[in-house]
Amino acid sequence: MEEMSVPTREKSTESLGDQVTEENTDDGSNAGEIVERKGQRSSVAWRYFGYLKSDKKQSSAHCKLCRKHVPTKSGNTTNLFYHLKQCHPLEHAQSLTESANSSSKTTRGIPAKQQQSIESAFSSVLTYDKKAKRHSDITNAIAYCLAKDMLPINMVKNEGFKQLIKVMDPHYQLPGRKHFSQTALPKLYRECHEAVEELQTVSFFATTSNMWSSRTSEPYPSLTAHYIDQDWNLKSKCLQTAYLPDDHTGEVTALGLSEALASWGLSEDKQVCITTDSGTNIVKTTSLNNWTRLQCFRHRLHSGIEKAGKDKRVERAVAVCKRVVAAFSFSWKKKRELAAAQEELHLPQHKLVTESPTRWGSRQKMVGRVLEQHKAISQVLSADKKTRHLVPSWQDLDVLESVHGALNPLLEFTDSLSGESYVSVSYLKPMLHLFRTQILKPSEDETQLTKDLKMTVMAYLDEKYNDQITNELLDVATLVDPRFKVQYINAEHVDAIKMRAVSEMFRHCSQTQRKQKMKKQRKSLGSFFKKSHPTSTGITEKETVEKELEKYGLAPDADSEMDPLEWWKINDRSFPRVSCLAKHYLCIPATSSPSERVFSTGGNIVTCHRAALKPEAVDRLVFLSRNL
Repeated sequence: MEEMSVPTREKSTESLGDQVTEENTDDGSNAGEIVERKGQRSSVAWRYFGYLKSDKKQSSAHCKLCRKHVPTKSGNTTNLFYHLKQCHPLEHAQSLTESANSSSKTTRGIPAKQQQSIESAFSSVLTYDKKAKRHSDITNAIAYCLAKDMLPINMVKNEGFKQLIKVMDPHYQLPGRKHFSQTALPKLYRECHEAVEELQTVSFFATTSNMWSSRTSEPYPSLTAHYIDQDWNLKSKCLQTAYLPDDHTGEVTALGLSEALASWGLSEDKQVCITTDSGTNIVKTTSLNNWTRLQCFRHRLHSGIEKAGKDKRVERAVAVCKRVVAAFSFSWKKKRELAAAQEELHLPQHKLVTESPTRWGSRQKMVGRVLEQHKAISQVLSADKKTRHLVPSWQDLDVLESVHGALNPLLEFTDSLSGESYVSVSYLKPMLHLFRTQILKPSEDETQLTKDLKMTVMAYLDEKYNDQITNELLDVATLVDPRFKVQYINAEHVDAIKMRAVSEMFRHCSQTQRKQKMKKQRKSLGSFFKKSHPTSTGITEKETVEKELEKYGLAPDADSEMDPLEWWKINDRSFPRVSCLAKHYLCIPATSSPSERVFSTGGNIVTCHRAALKPEAVDRLVFLSRNL
């Protein structure tokens, strides 16, 4: 065997490699220099081996330590490790250690692949069992998403949605459309229906109702219930959006709404009030059912504004506004030129607003936007001889400014009373007082047209809210609001309202307390030895109620920014009978907006792609979307 010259162990591998690399051949050239292997070196063995520089194809590997040729094939490292083991045992042990450590690390940023176990290989391709909790949770979440966000059930067949679910959880197998329409959504409907049934346990509730027609012209009367729960939270539940193919006469609607309450097990005696618009049929409906009705404040305010706008000057100016907005709405070129003019004149980059008859306040927004952008509008319209005649005259602008000055402050009030998660009915009296003394009170520096518009709107509201039933209803609602109490009640009516409040507390709240006492309960052992102590004061129950109401009136008023329900949550034990009356009245909505919101919900459900939905399906989908 050829005698080998092995380097001493004191020298490091790198030093020896460098020495070998720096050696020259006998002919004085560097053709014998050992260079690194080209390409990726996945094995640590190549740290000790390389190729001669003259070997361009790198076909013969050489040891950097002893320069001996070691045969390899396609970069196979078996012979390389064998050479290290036989000739360089120290370096061989070191290479094994480095190889073991590098197996758990990454090579050039790519994690080292590890062989899967048989169990993990099978589990990576198996899907959840349909009865597994994980499968049920995902299916229920998809059903909730479809119902709450008013998405078409057919979405589960879309390739994009399938891919999304597959990426999020490859073990989940998405059920078909039939499963969601016949199993998942009906199950969700039953659960939601059971949750709404808590209405049967409340002592008082109010309702709102309105009529909606789908894009297929099918009529759906809606009914929404409002109540205050035991924790003093104001809640709303959509009871139905039922298909009513008959003529919407007062008799038919009265029967339909009565049956709707009965279907939920709700007694009409517990219904405090129903808030509706002023349609002739709904007015007759409430009269036939002998229900207390409150006029929707938004409808009344809108009607008052429409009545004030019947002035010929206002009608002409508003018509000019509509034509101007139409000229820009149907022309992209005009919109582009308007944007350029706004930038040139340093005006806000706002688009013009189109009036919508069904959106309260849209006319005032249209007028306000035209006044804001009239310079840019005039510049664009004047540049085109076909539209020059549409430029508003100074007389039209004066009228529009008068209209804007009179009616624009009312915009925020139309929205502030439309919520269903906070008390609104007790705001009506204070708001009417605010209109009368500030918002709609004419001032000397205003134009005569502005004064006339304000007085017309205020006179209309006073007329509509001046009937005795509505006035007393609002007075009692204001009385039990700890922020206002008797502050906005006519001084001549304060005593009468207090007497009514005492009478109702004595009648309704005492009945509730007596029912609670009559419930059979298991007696404790000590109750048999408890003696009754007759009161020597001789105060009757009615006098007790009167004293409690008087004590409530003397208590400090709540802050105007405070939620009255939060106040009652803290003080209901101090005034148990008055708090009972507060639950009776503060659940009444000031507007019928909660039922009107069903319209937008129904419109998002019965789309052009879903116009074939059956009425019962529409009712259930609206119910789910509004109550989930």
